[in-house]
Amino acid sequence: METESPAEASPSPRPFRREVKAHAERAGALREEVASLVREWGGCPDTVALVRLGVSELITNVLKHVEDPRCRLEVHHLGSEIRVRLFDRSREVPAVTVPAWDAEGGRGLWLLRDMTTGLGYTCVPGGKWVWFTVRLEPAGQA
Repeated sequence: METESPAEASPSPRPFRREVKAHAERAGALREEVASLVREWGGCPDTVALVRLGVSELITNVLKHVEDPRCRLEVHHLGSEIRVRLFDRSREVPAVTVPAWDAEGGRGLWLLRDMTTGLGYTCVPGGKWVWFTVRLEPAGQA
């Protein structure tokens, strides 16, 4: 997992930014808002599904591992990539581990690492950003 943010590029004029409290019931609405935006930006169904999975994983990790549920979710269009990042109020760094195959959970970051073009975190005052990037594959080309 990378510890630096991907190279900054000019974001889309309409990035998605939400201050939220991580909550299981809110995660579905956030996934759908982000999925709609990625479709607007021309993402194919596979790209939309991967971004949905990633948003679910980031929110779930806040619910499971961070005492303070307040977080910030951002989605940026950066040329041919989408960057999704979430700020939480924990300085504990995420760990990608090989999952126990018979366990009910614990494979989210492992899957994201293998399915995305980048996965990492950046520690900042007051917490950290966890991010992933995916190629923006135009509909019909994935």
